[in-house]
Amino acid sequence: MSARVLLVTGSSGLIGSEVATHFDAAGWAVHGVDNNQRAVFFGPAGDTRWNQNRLASSLRSFTHHELDIRDRAGVLRLIEEVRPAAIVHTAAQPSHDRAAAIPFDDFDTNAVGTLNMLEAARRFAPESPFVHMSTNKVYGDAPNELELVEHETRWDYADPAYAHGIPETFRIDACKHSLFGASKVAADVMVQEYGRYFDMPTCCLRGGCLTGPSHSGVELHGFLSYLVKCNLDGRRYTVFGYKGKQVRDNIHAADVAAFIARFIAAPRPAAVYNIGGGKANSCSIVEAFQMVAERTGNPMDWVYSDQARAGDHICYYSDLRRMMADYPGWKPEISLGQTFDEIIAAHRTRA
Repeated sequence: MSARVLLVTGSSGLIGSEVATHFDAAGWAVHGVDNNQRAVFFGPAGDTRWNQNRLASSLRSFTHHELDIRDRAGVLRLIEEVRPAAIVHTAAQPSHDRAAAIPFDDFDTNAVGTLNMLEAARRFAPESPFVHMSTNKVYGDAPNELELVEHETRWDYADPAYAHGIPETFRIDACKHSLFGASKVAADVMVQEYGRYFDMPTCCLRGGCLTGPSHSGVELHGFLSYLVKCNLDGRRYTVFGYKGKQVRDNIHAADVAAFIARFIAAPRPAAVYNIGGGKANSCSIVEAFQMVAERTGNPMDWVYSDQARAGDHICYYSDLRRMMADYPGWKPEISLGQTFDEIIAAHRTRA
């Protein structure tokens, strides 16, 4: 096979499709792995076949593989056949709410599926960089223990030590994760272990709110995409707890793909980075309501529930200093406002 072959799992999803597009444009041959499991997890609104078809019709060199990462024998066969020069693993069950209803599917997909990918890589492509999309939910609800200050439209950290956000050194144990968070912890630690134990070039990217126009957002996953969809379709949006002032940092999928490319070009073993928009691209839910209404002219129809989601963060934004120090040419380039504009345009096009 060509020395410039990329294998990306979850290729029909938000990050996977952006990675496929980025590397295709850079001249790589891209092999995508997806079986539209998001539609199984979330129903028709989560269907990603449209994105698979978009990649097949628009990319220069894209091969789709209809494969479930829980199929260990199938994963081993594929990696042995393709022998990729790099692997980007984005396939997952991504909702901490949904995980409680499907615990076996969640763990088998997130933890066991990741182990299947890692062991296949160790056997057949051990020198190829392996990038795993982890999550900030590996920190559980421990960030909620930090002292917060309440502003008019958002919560923020009171301690100036966290002025840049949550660092990678923040603890991940002795807290509530949700079953999703726990399965992603298992995957995250296993990716690190393959890096350390087998000296493989692995990377865990602990994502904040990953977003962009290719997101098939649903209520249980895809904050900005689902919010925009509700606004444009006149649906009622439910805010769960914390006065709607809970904060997330949002990063465009294209900025994630750009960092992944930099890591693959200069990999290191057992790397761990928090990846998000940082404080500059953070917003609360009520601030997001205002931003979308300003752009569409539609007031947000929403209702409030005092019942916060289990393990949810009150305030979370990523400290990006470690990754920007290790890869000084990278930073988030796409503003939150531009991201909103692109998501709105995409939803109007697909409507």
